[in-house]
Amino acid sequence: MGSNNPINSMVSIDNSGFTEEQTNYLSGFVSGVLQARELPFLGQDAAGRFTHEPAAAVEETVFGTPLDDLCKEERIKHEKNGLDCYDTILANAATKEFPKDGDVFRYKFHGLFFVSPAQESIMLRCRIAGGALSTYQFRGLAEIAADWGPGHADLTTRANVQIRELMPENCPKVLMKLADIGLSSQGSGADNLRNITATPTSGFDPDELIDVMPYARAMHHYILKNRDLYGLPRKFNIAFDSGGRISACADTNDIAFYAVKVGANDKGIEPGVYFRMQLCGITGHKQFASDSGVLLTPEETVPVAAALIRAFIENGDRTNRKKARLKYLVDKWGIPKMLEETQKKLAFPLRYLPLDACEPSAPKMKHGHLGIHEQNDGKHYIGVLTPVGRISVSQMHALADVADQFGRGEIRLTVWQNLIIPGISEENLQAAITAIHATGLEHRNNPITGGLIACTGSRGCKYAAADTKGHAIALGEHLTGKMILDQPINLHLTGCQHSCAQHYIGDIGMIGARVKTDDGSTVDGFNIVLGGGCDDTQAIAREVWKNVRADEMPALIEQLLVVYLRDRNEDETFIQFTNRHTPEALMDLCDPAKTAAA
Repeated sequence: MGSNNPINSMVSIDNSGFTEEQTNYLSGFVSGVLQARELPFLGQDAAGRFTHEPAAAVEETVFGTPLDDLCKEERIKHEKNGLDCYDTILANAATKEFPKDGDVFRYKFHGLFFVSPAQESIMLRCRIAGGALSTYQFRGLAEIAADWGPGHADLTTRANVQIRELMPENCPKVLMKLADIGLSSQGSGADNLRNITATPTSGFDPDELIDVMPYARAMHHYILKNRDLYGLPRKFNIAFDSGGRISACADTNDIAFYAVKVGANDKGIEPGVYFRMQLCGITGHKQFASDSGVLLTPEETVPVAAALIRAFIENGDRTNRKKARLKYLVDKWGIPKMLEETQKKLAFPLRYLPLDACEPSAPKMKHGHLGIHEQNDGKHYIGVLTPVGRISVSQMHALADVADQFGRGEIRLTVWQNLIIPGISEENLQAAITAIHATGLEHRNNPITGGLIACTGSRGCKYAAADTKGHAIALGEHLTGKMILDQPINLHLTGCQHSCAQHYIGDIGMIGARVKTDDGSTVDGFNIVLGGGCDDTQAIAREVWKNVRADEMPALIEQLLVVYLRDRNEDETFIQFTNRHTPEALMDLCDPAKTAAA
């Protein structure tokens, strides 16, 4: 039974056994199914929109920031995650090419810094949890510096190691070698969580409340294992202070965990050792970390830090690099809201206790990272002075031998650009000291050079306005040849506003500047700030002199120290002396004519 129905003409149905009505129904159904392959289904979604209507265009964002509003570095990260540029590192190694364009920034995710135009080479920055190294690892770093670097390494103010003058063809070998010795450089640069620092004597410090190395290591490995913790709005620093005798400058970090003792209280908190969480230390912006009111058990430090960092990742500024650090989000929100957002990401409640309900920490031992000191097990550690952090390959191997032969096979790095060899018995002390001196290094603390710190400077950093390491060595030699101090001071030379040498926390801080000469050219110079400190001597140094030529600076600092020795009150520290004078008064006191007359 045929039909002229147009639907029937589209579909062939075996109509045997069906009525005409049934055949027409089936033909229409099958035809509709076939047409649905070409036409949109007409229905409604959960929002009540008809599904054949095109969805409204959704603007692509990075944590709520439109792509057009992102700063340059954020666009680079959005185009390609820095962790995914290893193929580029391999390709550039094969062609012996340095990274270009956005890959210069992405290389930093692997701890590789193309430092042109200061040097046409690449610098490696490691990750060393808490600054603790086995001698095997220390020797491995020496081998990298010998095989592919300049024959020396630099110890940094984050208890870390940098190796310079690497060529692109050797970068894969360097990264593989790091992995072979149990180290990493992942995330040590760019907008990432930097090296986790800790009290360098933790685990053997007689004065400490708790060994923080397990927690520094746990934080280190948590970061390495969680990809979402890379590509923050800006860099981020975390430190653990054990309550021990040596400062880790924890209050200069974005998160500072300070060990404290809590006694009997009416808050229902079990007495014991906890951590205070301080937030937003950023001394380059003249700010120390401030107490958040939060009290944590040791086991809670890592999850709370991770939760807070994730809140920062989601809400930090990605449009303005100068306002992208944690400080500026907290300035906008306040600490209570920051903690509220952190709490949303935790499975346990934050615990609060007023700071004055905790027992006060003992003062730090200034320059206690140098010299011979007793440990909590009856053995000793020796702090070794490495001038402005530079150490040769031969010295690294020799110190590793000392640590193996007389110590416990370990080396601890400090934020003061020096190192510690722990675990030396009384009977081996003299032999260890003799071996250290044979390397050309010194263990005895010099009140001047023991606290002399300098960043890379213009020889290896494009941002630096002066050769900080060179001028620091010259300054130290000048001062030690002119005077003897009976109290230690810290001298910090930094090359630019990034303040890698933290000039604002030095007794005397110097920041690089270009100083005009009479013929219109410029020479290295410094602006000088006085009276800084951290921990129990916390203070932001105040600017006193501007645009002092580098060749005139040693004589000026000498005059300043002469005035301090002459005019101080009894055993007054340098910080106390400078902070009871105005900058104008200090300038007047250091007038060369008046100093000479006195």
